[in-house]
Amino acid sequence: MNSEQALTIAIKALGWLAGETEVLPVFLGASGAALEDLRDQAEDPAFLASTLDFILMDDTWVIAFCDAAGLPYDTPMQARQSLPGAEQVHWT
Repeated sequence: MNSEQALTIAIKALGWLAGETEVLPVFLGASGAALEDLRDQAEDPAFLASTLDFILMDDTWVIAFCDAAGLPYDTPMQARQSLPGAEQVHWT
C-alpha cells in the first residue's frame, strides 16, 4: 500500500471515529485532542497515523470500522505501516 492510499484509509478511519459517540471521547481523552483538532489535523499524516494506532488497540473497533468502510480487517494495519512512525524500533 502506498502512502496516498494509507492516508485515504486513515481519513476514513477518522471520519468513522468522529461518528462513534462511545469511542470518540475515549480517543479524545487518550490523545489529548479536542474536537476542533479532528478537522484541523485531518491532513496531518502523523495525526492520522495516531488515529489508526488508536483504532488498532481494540479488535472490536477494527472490525466496526472495517465493516462500516467495507474493508478487509487487515487494511488498517497495512495503512498504518505506510504512515510516519511505523518504523520498527530495535531495542538491542
